[in-house]
Amino acid sequence: MIIESSAPTRVDLAGGTIDIPPLFLFHEGAATVNFAVNLMARCRIETRSDNRIILESIDRGVSFETSLDNFGELKNEPRLELLSKLVYFFKPETGFNMITESEAPAGAGLAGSSTLNIACIGALNKLVGDRYAPEKFIPIAANIECQVIRVPTGFQDYYSAQYGGAATIHFRPDGMEREALDIDTKTLQERVVVIYTGEPRNSGTNNWEMTKRHIDGDREIFDIFEGIRDSSLNLRDALIDSDWTAVGEILYKAHPHRKRLAPNITTPKMDELIEIAYAHGAAGAKVCGAGGGGCIAFFCEEGRRPVVEAALAGEEAVEILDWQICPEGLTVKEL
Repeated sequence: MIIESSAPTRVDLAGGTIDIPPLFLFHEGAATVNFAVNLMARCRIETRSDNRIILESIDRGVSFETSLDNFGELKNEPRLELLSKLVYFFKPETGFNMITESEAPAGAGLAGSSTLNIACIGALNKLVGDRYAPEKFIPIAANIECQVIRVPTGFQDYYSAQYGGAATIHFRPDGMEREALDIDTKTLQERVVVIYTGEPRNSGTNNWEMTKRHIDGDREIFDIFEGIRDSSLNLRDALIDSDWTAVGEILYKAHPHRKRLAPNITTPKMDELIEIAYAHGAAGAKVCGAGGGGCIAFFCEEGRRPVVEAALAGEEAVEILDWQICPEGLTVKEL
């Protein structure tokens, strides 16, 4: 049996961190806005006739081997820890090779690990005979990733990986709801530049510090999160209305607001790149993910995307990412 799965990464436009439980419970109307991009995470599983289990990550250049006889060791295996814990959870009863690959740069802030998580869950679930319904994939992904990074995980990234497209995720006491956004994705794509700064981020660190301060009752943090919620809802409305002037204004105002929350969300190099982009026609900037490195998305004034890209391309270590909005989410094929 050969199983292949893939899932898209995402660019988060608004609402990051408020998707971490229990923070959204304290902010009525909490929401995030993101769109999936075709920088894919992929997983391939090929069953074996023996009891060997071989796990390999192509982009990380790491592989190791175990067997069904030593299956319990995967619970605390530090090599390829996410893959190991996922395999341990699904407990397949046959030997197999599992190869993964991510097209997003390492530490990019594009939800690479969460997306790989969903892709692997889709493939492993097929391997064990579709044990779980698809609506179980996101809770499984969040819980196992929490075991890996050892702090609470946000939820928005799993939705973009599983469903694709542009969406608002609403967080309420009775659960989470994905609202697919019927928007002009062609114009959005024509006006957004995504760059990799060449500085990988330290995943989860910024978000966890903010979470702790919020839970400890920091009033300033609470008020900033109210603003994050409002920016998300306003951005949703502006995208639906194709009010591109408002989209730029919302993103422009949100960036310093988020820097108040986490001053280290940008590095000096990132601050310099943002200023260069603004000087050449960017209307707003959004640091992707937890920040501290990784990617930045720039929303550009009409017709200015090529100019912004050209200005940033000349900066040391900067990579202009080639991407498209991905309308589809997780796909799983049995070959």
